[in-house]
Amino acid sequence: MRRLAPYQTGLWLAEYMDMRCQLCRIYRSTPQSQLLHHQAPSSLHDVSDASSTRTALKKHSFLTDIIHQANSYLSSGLLCAHCHNDITWLPRPFEVDIAPSISLSIQASTYYEYPIRQAIRAFKHQEDMTKLPLLLHAIRQLPRPHGCHRNNSVIVAMPTTSQRLVKRGFDPVSILSAQLSKHWQIPLWQGVQRIDDTVSQQGLSRAERLSNLDNAFALIENPPKKRLLLFDDVSTTGASLQSLARVLVPPAAVKLATDSSHNIYQISAYVLAHGSKS
Repeated sequence: MRRLAPYQTGLWLAEYMDMRCQLCRIYRSTPQSQLLHHQAPSSLHDVSDASSTRTALKKHSFLTDIIHQANSYLSSGLLCAHCHNDITWLPRPFEVDIAPSISLSIQASTYYEYPIRQAIRAFKHQEDMTKLPLLLHAIRQLPRPHGCHRNNSVIVAMPTTSQRLVKRGFDPVSILSAQLSKHWQIPLWQGVQRIDDTVSQQGLSRAERLSNLDNAFALIENPPKKRLLLFDDVSTTGASLQSLARVLVPPAAVKLATDSSHNIYQISAYVLAHGSKS
């Protein structure tokens, strides 16, 4: 009998052993087939005019169509209708500068706030694999980049250090990015190495984060595709993605940034969570 990887066991346990909502832990989870037609009170019932209602319903339908493509273990029920609706509104993308006249757009799938913040921390720091289905559900809210496909794009997951991998025992970003790769049908590329002499970014100010990330990444081979889709689990200030993107921007593109024909790579970034609604 083939042994299941730890995260696969977590998926199985979450599906068959626990029918409560993975976020609030109060209400029973609702099958995705029912969520497709459910109007959650937190976002739809509060709309006052008919025009706004139609807009909200249209957006809700678009997002739930994406969710409907999830694997069967998600279709059996993961969240209650209220929590499902609460995490399916995409935050606005934000930008960080990576070179003169070149910025990096970062799109998060949800906000880094309670209760999904606790789920992310439990998965990353306590190896709670039962939280994985919830996190996969969240990253599947990310819109597939327009015009990107397996022949012209690769996903570049935020690399970890060997020291951190030994200490933690697994790489959360690698697991999440592999699932995003399957969902988007875009291959992963591991051509960037992270240097071991940096410390964790958690708790540092933006200036400290940027200083900590000086020379934190090394390019070990040239990207095989023109479109590079960076991915990380949590982005607080965007400093890590900013530093990673700078390694991937060739000097020629910086010098000739005003000439789009010389901007060899198109780089954008995606994260599981960022910021807050307030």
